[in-house]
Amino acid sequence: MIKQKKSWWILVIVSIGVMVPFMYPYLTFDPDKSRVNITSTAIQYPVLVAHIIFAFIAIVTGFFQFIDSIRHRHPKIHRNIGRMYVISIFISGIFAFVLFFYTESFTKAMAFLVLTVLWLFTTWKAYQAAVKRRFHEHRKWIIRSFGITLAAVNARLLVPFLLLGYTVFHTFTLPGGRDLMIDEVLNINIWAGLVLNMVIVEWVIIPKSKNPLKSNK
Repeated sequence: MIKQKKSWWILVIVSIGVMVPFMYPYLTFDPDKSRVNITSTAIQYPVLVAHIIFAFIAIVTGFFQFIDSIRHRHPKIHRNIGRMYVISIFISGIFAFVLFFYTESFTKAMAFLVLTVLWLFTTWKAYQAAVKRRFHEHRKWIIRSFGITLAAVNARLLVPFLLLGYTVFHTFTLPGGRDLMIDEVLNINIWAGLVLNMVIVEWVIIPKSKNPLKSNK
């Protein structure tokens, strides 16, 4: 069982603090303010905006899923929030498949593809387990799902460290210039965030969460 310690609320604040500034330009619905190159304002941009909004909903509802007081005292609310979490991920995931074909870098495109497939798979497994009232199994899969949901946060937090690693790797020189360095880092930060979160989930969080969820959802 995940308890709401100070570290939990720090994670909430950091995650929201990272995602809100990233998401804000897209709430203007102005393609010129997009952080990624837009080649289609008719398809790519609205799909991108919808993907980001539903992903943010998944982050927020995901945090509420792990609040013990809601889960134990208000199981109906917990279930409804869980449905919102699952629906937002499936909508955002479908849009992510569309965006795959608009991603210029093959490395970045494959990172988004793998992340999306794992996101949808772990979320579906968590939902199935909950429906079948296998709550111990549900707990593990929902933790995995939320770990992947937060990969978007970690991917951005890791950028400064990846930039430092790039300069160290090139002995504190920029052989291709600043723009190349940024491009290369942004091509791998999704991979880095995904791998880091999966390691944390599988090696740290799940092994320490041995008590099965009570079947009072």
